[in-house]
Amino acid sequence: MRFLWRPIELTTPEEITEDGSDLSVSAPPENVLPQPLPPPTIPLPVPAIRWQPIVFFVGLAVVAWFVLQLFAGVLAPFVTAGVIAYALDPPTTRLTRLGMPRGIAALLMVLAMIAAALLFILLLYPLILSQIGLFLGRIPQYAQLLQHWAGHIVADLQQNFGSEAVNGRLQDLISSQAGNMLTFLASALTGLITSSFALFNVLALAIVTPVVAFYLLRGWPGMIAQIDSWLPRRYAQVLRAQAKEVDRILSAWVRGQALCCLLLAVFYAFALSLAGLDLGLIVGLAAGVLSFIPYVGSILGGATAIALAIAQFPSWRGVIGIGVVLVVGQILENYLIYPRFLGDRVELPAVWVLFALFAGGAAFGFMGVMLAVPVAATIGVLCRFWLRRYLRSPLYLE
Repeated sequence: MRFLWRPIELTTPEEITEDGSDLSVSAPPENVLPQPLPPPTIPLPVPAIRWQPIVFFVGLAVVAWFVLQLFAGVLAPFVTAGVIAYALDPPTTRLTRLGMPRGIAALLMVLAMIAAALLFILLLYPLILSQIGLFLGRIPQYAQLLQHWAGHIVADLQQNFGSEAVNGRLQDLISSQAGNMLTFLASALTGLITSSFALFNVLALAIVTPVVAFYLLRGWPGMIAQIDSWLPRRYAQVLRAQAKEVDRILSAWVRGQALCCLLLAVFYAFALSLAGLDLGLIVGLAAGVLSFIPYVGSILGGATAIALAIAQFPSWRGVIGIGVVLVVGQILENYLIYPRFLGDRVELPAVWVLFALFAGGAAFGFMGVMLAVPVAATIGVLCRFWLRRYLRSPLYLE
């Protein structure tokens, strides 16, 4: 086969016309359509890196930690006002649905809260002070009874194990230190109660807290809407769902626990006073208020009531009556009050709440105790959410 070889002829400058067209290049045939130009290249948006949300939320948590560390001493009125606004938001919303302006409804709820606090102080503060005075006046009697009880214990130990094992100096030491220990406990209790009432008389908690609570309660819907507008659009639905779950658990726990504490405080104060315990009002109120800490209110209140009953009543009949009151209170608490007002709506185990309260108190003091339950509820919701995602992920299924 012959191959035809023809050299390529270059276009000379003479073959180019004045308008720039090349005369040596022939025009394309009429039956050939022009080829379309390729589409312009549009730069695509850079996809978000997976670890960016994690870095953002970790940084937000670190900033919140440092803010609490720096301003924990001055944040108490504002956090208290936030808790009050959160608790009073549902009744305020109901009043607004009835046609009342939001500002007037918020003002009425804050005034009702102040009136309830003043009524509590005016009614119970004199009674509590009188019972504290009665307790302080009976300290020598309690010290003598404690020394007598300690002496009997040491004598029984000497009789059972011999005088060589239990020296007589131990008896003198226990007898002498019993009064000092009781005096120390009395002074500590008095200082605690005095400081607690002084805390409520501080100007910041008396004036700043209701004012801040009113403004927060009045602007609560707008504040929630503003926070919702800041959510990242990609995760907005997920974050809203988790926030609703936290609100459901937290509102059920706070309002249910408040009702439980109130009912237990009223029952223990009335029943112990009716049973004849001199300090029944203080012990009952303390046991009811401290019942928001799992096991602490029941154990502390029961031990204090039994100890005071042993020191007060000459026979075991009075002590048995106080024990019956405590047993009835535990039955009401475990089988009637808590199932009715808390039930299965609160997905916060008692051990988790106990750990959160102690950890928050150790880290931030009073502020940590107030923020412990909301933080515990949020962590619990997030853990359950990630656990559900893990159980549906290939990491678990494969």
